[in-house]
Amino acid sequence: MTPPAIAECRRTLDAAVRGETELDGSTLAALAGLPAEELDAMLREFATEHGEAALTTLTALASDRADRGLRRAAKRSLYRLAQRGIAAPRPAPARPVVEREPERATRAWVSGIDGSGSRAAWIVFEGGFGGAALCSVIVNDTAGILEVAGGDVTKKRLERELAALRAAQELPWVETDPARAVALVREALALHTALGTSPPTAFNRWQRSFDEAASSAAPADPTVPPGQPDAASLERSPELLDLPDLAGWFLDPEALQSDAVALLQTRESRLVVSDQIKAEREAAIVDAVVERELTPAARRRWARRLDEMALILAATDRGEPATWATAAAAALRDDAHEIRRHPFVLALARHGLEAASEVTLGRAKLADVSRKPGAAGV
Repeated sequence: MTPPAIAECRRTLDAAVRGETELDGSTLAALAGLPAEELDAMLREFATEHGEAALTTLTALASDRADRGLRRAAKRSLYRLAQRGIAAPRPAPARPVVEREPERATRAWVSGIDGSGSRAAWIVFEGGFGGAALCSVIVNDTAGILEVAGGDVTKKRLERELAALRAAQELPWVETDPARAVALVREALALHTALGTSPPTAFNRWQRSFDEAASSAAPADPTVPPGQPDAASLERSPELLDLPDLAGWFLDPEALQSDAVALLQTRESRLVVSDQIKAEREAAIVDAVVERELTPAARRRWARRLDEMALILAATDRGEPATWATAAAAALRDDAHEIRRHPFVLALARHGLEAASEVTLGRAKLADVSRKPGAAGV
């Protein structure tokens, strides 16, 4: 082999190191045609000059693509580099292929809803590569997902956690259809999309679990089938606010500050007016609050909360209050029902005004009675 041919092969190898060309079949054939001693000397010089940068090219020459003699010469050069402490990283050992099963939700629990529209859910996922994981999530009907936590869980630990949860929480917890719990969380995700917001970063760890659980199970509608308004049950619906479960349900005092001032002025007026006139003025204030705050969207939101609590009440053996909640929700959805004549809504407004009055009088802090979305109570 002539010196020009050797020089041309060397230039090709140098260009390959710089990423200017690739080692094609013709280059490999030309290298394989060099005399063994000259090929070895050239590769030795090539490795010495380029050092670590030569590893990729020499490794390609030592692969099954090359002629046997070329492979042996390239491997000797790689060995010499290794003796100098320059070696390519060893490939990771091949792992057996284990088919991953899609995750599915196998058990779930939901809490009641607090006065801000927040509720908690626990969902157990199984599948993947085995084992079980518990996702704890708090969702809100105006803000989406508020908090996310959880991790791997055993059956014994799950039972301990459930017992501690029921003992510590103010709101009731009931077991529910896992598909429905998954749908509630996905509904909260859709709310984030509508609002242009994002769930907490911690939800990223659970995104695939919810996606796979939703795709592997029959779709579940998180909404509650509408009921029919019952006049007698509707009249008793304000009694729901006497239940510990709904103690925090009232219109947001922050939006009622000016109305609370007007209410206090009416009650404390030094003008000699009859109790009837004072009552009429209070009723007018309450009516104004109801008409302003109970927009169509707010009506749908409160109806949904009542429907959800009807399920909770029924699941905890409180059938009669459940019928009150169902009737109140049905009347809220009925646009023909005058909102100022809705007993439950009027009670919501009065409770909100009382809380706002306490703030005005300095007997309560606004932060303590705010109905803004948060994790309090769940």
